Amino acid sequence: MAGYGERLLDAVDTWIVDRPGTVVIVFLLLTAGFATGLGNITMSSGTEQVAQDVPAYGTYQRMENDFEFAFGQGEDTTQLIQTGENVLSREGLLRMLETQQRLAEREDLRVADSTSVANLVARELDPDATTLDAQRRVVERASDTEIRAAVRRASTHPSFALAIGDDFNRREAYASSTLAVVRHDVYVESSDVGSGGEATQVSDIQLEARRVTDSVGGDVRVFGSGIISYENSKILQDSLKATIPAVVILLLLFLAIAYRDPYDLVLGVVSLTMALVWTFGFMGLADIPFTQLLVSLPPLLLAIGVDFGVHTINRYREELDGGTMDTRDAMDEAVRHLLVAFFLVTGTSVIGFSANLTSGLGMIRDFGLVAAVGIAFDALVFGIFLPAAKLLVERERAKTRLPTFSSKPLGTEGSLLGRLMPLHLAVTDRAPHLFLVAVLLFAAVGGYYGSGVDSSFEDEDFLPPEELPAYLYSLPEPMQPGEYTTTRDVNFIEEQFETSNRDTVTVYVEGPMYRDHALESMVRAGDDPPDSLVTDEDNHARSESIITVIRNYAQESPEFARLVARNDENGNGVPDDNLRDIYDTLLASPYGDRARSYLTEDYHNARVVYSVEADASRADTTEDATEMADRYRFEAVETGGTVVFQRVADAIFATAVTSLGAALILSALFLLLVYYLLLGDPRLAVVTLFPIVVTTTLLVGTMRTIGVPFNTLTATVLSITVGIGVDYAVHVVHRFVDEVETLGTPHDAAVVTLRGTGGALAGSMLTTISGAGALYFLSITPLLKQFGLLMAISVTYAFLNSVIVLPVVLLLWARRSGRGEESTSDDRRVAPI
Repeated sequence: MAGYGERLLDAVDTWIVDRPGTVVIVFLLLTAGFATGLGNITMSSGTEQVAQDVPAYGTYQRMENDFEFAFGQGEDTTQLIQTGENVLSREGLLRMLETQQRLAEREDLRVADSTSVANLVARELDPDATTLDAQRRVVERASDTEIRAAVRRASTHPSFALAIGDDFNRREAYASSTLAVVRHDVYVESSDVGSGGEATQVSDIQLEARRVTDSVGGDVRVFGSGIISYENSKILQDSLKATIPAVVILLLLFLAIAYRDPYDLVLGVVSLTMALVWTFGFMGLADIPFTQLLVSLPPLLLAIGVDFGVHTINRYREELDGGTMDTRDAMDEAVRHLLVAFFLVTGTSVIGFSANLTSGLGMIRDFGLVAAVGIAFDALVFGIFLPAAKLLVERERAKTRLPTFSSKPLGTEGSLLGRLMPLHLAVTDRAPHLFLVAVLLFAAVGGYYGSGVDSSFEDEDFLPPEELPAYLYSLPEPMQPGEYTTTRDVNFIEEQFETSNRDTVTVYVEGPMYRDHALESMVRAGDDPPDSLVTDEDNHARSESIITVIRNYAQESPEFARLVARNDENGNGVPDDNLRDIYDTLLASPYGDRARSYLTEDYHNARVVYSVEADASRADTTEDATEMADRYRFEAVETGGTVVFQRVADAIFATAVTSLGAALILSALFLLLVYYLLLGDPRLAVVTLFPIVVTTTLLVGTMRTIGVPFNTLTATVLSITVGIGVDYAVHVVHRFVDEVETLGTPHDAAVVTLRGTGGALAGSMLTTISGAGALYFLSITPLLKQFGLLMAISVTYAFLNSVIVLPVVLLLWARRSGRGEESTSDDRRVAPI
């Protein structure tokens, strides 16, 4: 190496071997600085943090702000889920009314109003019963016959169907479930705050509402965005408290086996802790929130840190094992080799992880940034601090009676691992071209099959299953998961209530809906709709809109029907003229609340909800919704949960593709430049990336085989595979080139490389798989489980390709480039086990 790079390497090496105490002190001071950011870390969870980066979500938010949804769920509403033998009986109605009253009496819950089926029934019994207390008295005095009659009358109210379970029987006045909504004035002015005001947390309100509701008795459950947010945060905490101790225990066990020296073990643990403090301190200082994606980061950084640490200690022991060097010279030689390898590994790994910055989703970009920074910190800590600290310990050993333990490196010639690692060369090196052709064919098949991997974005990815595995509750108590109700309640609402049980898409129309023929244009947009939309007998899209409300009220009110007829030019029940008068009358009617869920009070914006075929895919539905929006005269855009989730899924797939492409291209350019400058042969970049390409193609094929889609976390696994795969490959390539120059024969260099570096990689692979296994078995959500599984698979593939496929490619490169001399037939045989 020449020029600036050589001078920098000499300077760092000199500091490590000649002034290790100063290096250790500097790193400890930096750790104290980063530790100040740990207290600033905040948690962010749920699907909203992902969806908010998609334009369709912004439209959805504007639409929610524009319209009032009967029995809807917003950030300032709490849903009360009541179940029982008959929630429409006297006892069931009274229990709901008492619950509403107790919540209203608590000033700290800031209840603005509440709506339930019990309110509707009570007002049918006595229209003057407008307060909760009056409604309770009315229900208490009414006979069973009067209550059943009132239930039947209330069932004709437009909002009744939205709040009653699917098993409602009108004749018997029976239902086993109902839904009530409590609205809160969340944002209030606080007299104690001179700056103006502060927001009351919805989670705090709903958690307190849960305690109040429990005091009533009966089966009334509290549900809402605050409960979801609280449980999502708890899921993050529970996932960390289960996985991190398990990973640490596994790492300690592995390091104890790898190092076989308690002093080295302590140094390794200190280095791992330092790298984590730097990384998470950086997060706090940079104001990056902690998300479910980042739960996977500690095992990842710990595993890569152990990789660096094992290579550092192992290479030092190899140099010392020759018996010709003292501790300083052995560390000097080891550091000179490792700093170059670490620079290559860190550069390509940072490129691989930071490739996720190309994502259109902020949470994935944050993951890529933190992972890239964490890898760089790993390299600094294990490439500079650990050698310096190790040298200090060795000097103390030499001056004192500190005991000396095993100093043998992993994968020595006489060890079992050392004999196993190069064993495959007896076959692959005799027919290298045939072997590589077979590998390419296998990879091509895997890549072609894997091109059909799905992309997915679901609420369920972020939520635990209703029933967690029993073994999680056999863990030590501090590691056991808590109790979660979100999944159960979400599933219950979707199954039982009309509010969530229909497949629909929404077109959000922005235009003066009071103009003549505005509603007629809405009707024409539904003619001959795309295939995924449900149609009526006239091949018209089945929809709900302000037109639906107009027609429903016209059937009930003769006077309103006449008003509509006077302004209906073609007699289809849709008014064409004087729409302001139509809307004024409608909003002042009993159907006013329902009308406001489809038309804004300024008569400017509207929403049209189209029914979708049950078997229609989300992608087809979104495409057809876009076509419907394009048919409107006014500006219109497709939105709704289906559209938002599909747009996120599209962004996830784009992330997987673009981040992989960016990682491979940037890694190739980096390796081309570095190998040209350091070794004078840029072809080594292609050699290094060959096993990486094979690994990624096999991985996507495996994903499709086991049914794991690209989601917000697994979309990053391909770029992670590039990062880790290049890590493994660069260690092998760099060691092989060194050994060729030293030993002179490519085959012998491959054998020594596999015994030394291959042994260290085997340890690193096992460590990473252990961390991934902890994610898979101990994580609470499917998102983390799938990532843990894929990480274990990708690391296994990367290791196997680095120690089996890559050496064969290196042997061909060495022989074609004239590096070293051909071994004799005896030299080409691997020593017997």
